[in-house]
Amino acid sequence: MYKNTDFPQYRKLSNGKSYYKILNDRTFEELVILGSKCLFYTTHAEKYPEILRIMDMLNCEVPFELVTSDEYDSILNAKPVSD
Repeated sequence: MYKNTDFPQYRKLSNGKSYYKILNDRTFEELVILGSKCLFYTTHAEKYPEILRIMDMLNCEVPFELVTSDEYDSILNAKPVSD
């Protein structure tokens, strides 16, 4: 379905608390902002709800919004990351 999409793609939640780097149609990285820290997760979608979540991200369905790679990288570099 997303064979013509250039990856990675970048999204965030509309509340600004989570940022996403979508690596392909089944894998994404997530930065969750908690105060002055940031949690880092990698998700490999295997179950249908996870696959639907990635589809919603790629389609910028509410509550997901488009962001640039620079914005994602600035969050990644500005806050201490733990996984």
